[in-house]
Amino acid sequence: MNFSLKEILPHHKVDQETQKNGVMLVTFAEPKHVVAEQFRTVRTNIEFAGAALDVCKVIMFTSSAMSEGKSTVSANVAVTWAQAGKKVLLIDADLRRPTVHATFRTLNLDGVTTVLTGKNTPEQVVETTFVDHLSIITSGPVPPNPSELLNSKRMGKLLDWARNNFDIIVLDTPPVLAVSDVQVLVPKTDGVVVVANMGKTLKGDLERTVEVLKLANAKILGSVERVKAKHGDRGYGYGYGYGYGNEK
Repeated sequence: MNFSLKEILPHHKVDQETQKNGVMLVTFAEPKHVVAEQFRTVRTNIEFAGAALDVCKVIMFTSSAMSEGKSTVSANVAVTWAQAGKKVLLIDADLRRPTVHATFRTLNLDGVTTVLTGKNTPEQVVETTFVDHLSIITSGPVPPNPSELLNSKRMGKLLDWARNNFDIIVLDTPPVLAVSDVQVLVPKTDGVVVVANMGKTLKGDLERTVEVLKLANAKILGSVERVKAKHGDRGYGYGYGYGYGNEK
């Protein structure tokens, strides 16, 4: 499937800033804004791409490299699903550079890592948020062995629990080319959305990202483009497209 749309998102700092203060939830703060509408369009396009799959409940958002907007996109799309009445769980599976706890103004004492090490159960770490129908599981303390934890049987059981208790599970994961975390998660997910920063993401890196995901047998639903706004407009443009979805 091929998609083409552009959207404007108010400018905000990235890199370390998102880890400290989280990402901007424009879909919650200004749900009638054109930006929020465009994120809803992104959500709808993901649903269309996933319609060809037998199951499309666990959706991973990733990128080629750091600071390309995957946390912004995953959190805002999760909010739009919740606003549509779906019971949504956003899981921070980026165990190296977590942001979900900062975005939703909560502590990160327990979460994915404490479930995967056996300290907690999913029921003990899941949290409701200020967004109706949206729950989160933060990353928990940063571990020394993220890939091994994400590749564990407990991660599979965590996602099985999520499937049984939520309509949609959104995974905010690390960049594909930086670490091996994403590859070990692919078999546990139903579809992948790739976020690219057009103007920053190298074409070769994007191509390698797609190759790596396909080698892991990922079902790529599509991509979200982050494009710098033109003519001095504040913000960034986003577009959902490229139509990788369901290619073999």
